[in-house]
Amino acid sequence: MNLFQLRAFDAVAREGSFTRAAARLFISQPAVTGHVKALEEHYQITLLRRTARRVELTEEGTRLAAITRAMFGLAEEAQAMLEANRQLLTGRLEVAADGPHRVMPMLALLRERYPGITVNLRLGNAQETLAALLSEHADVAVLTEIEPRKGLYLQNLCESRLCALLPAGHAWAQVGSDLPLAELHQQIMVLREPSSTTRRTFDKACNAAGVQPRVQLELDSREAVTEAVASELGIGVVSSTEVANDPRVVARPLSGQGLLNQHMVGCLERRRELRLNQAFLGLAASL
Repeated sequence: MNLFQLRAFDAVAREGSFTRAAARLFISQPAVTGHVKALEEHYQITLLRRTARRVELTEEGTRLAAITRAMFGLAEEAQAMLEANRQLLTGRLEVAADGPHRVMPMLALLRERYPGITVNLRLGNAQETLAALLSEHADVAVLTEIEPRKGLYLQNLCESRLCALLPAGHAWAQVGSDLPLAELHQQIMVLREPSSTTRRTFDKACNAAGVQPRVQLELDSREAVTEAVASELGIGVVSSTEVANDPRVVARPLSGQGLLNQHMVGCLERRRELRLNQAFLGLAASL
């Protein structure tokens, strides 16, 4: 079956004229006539009846026109969808992030600029977020302290400093200056699990400085750390970009070596040129 012939017949059926069908398809009138004639001759059927004023459909032509209208209507619908996606009017973006605080402002800006885009956000720790990106369960990701690797495009987003999280009534909570890391030596602490980026950065800095905190509680979320500190179970450690707006706790930046984290946005290198991915990376660059 020749789709060019069917497309020509469909255009004539819709327009009721070979001239208007040719204009619709951006081809010459003789080309349209030739396609329709070839279709009729191949199947030994009369589809169109030419009159002095217009072109009319035969009974068989009417039945075929119902089919071609549905068929090419779906093709036009597909084209409209793809064009809308190219212009970022519609689409779906799968986003992974190792925490909500850095990604939410980006999603708010994305919604403001491209309100037709639907976002699915997947939150997890650093390893889960990277795994989601590499396995293509996420289109883009917000990551922390990720080493460059082949096939992965990374773009700097921001930098953060580790902070000590203290109960509001703690003596250190009333001091406005940075808290030296050495002050945490032998202090009772409540920390994230050892695999978390915050914990790994903190442990590395403590080892380098010879600081030995007394870690008596390990928790699997920053929210749990905040609750533990508010209950005065110990001192916590959080990123400066993830400080909870909670009157029960106070965050003081830590001073010392190795207490900074670099946050990035990334995607697979081979998918970097996709329009939605480009839009998200562009938003990161504008923040």
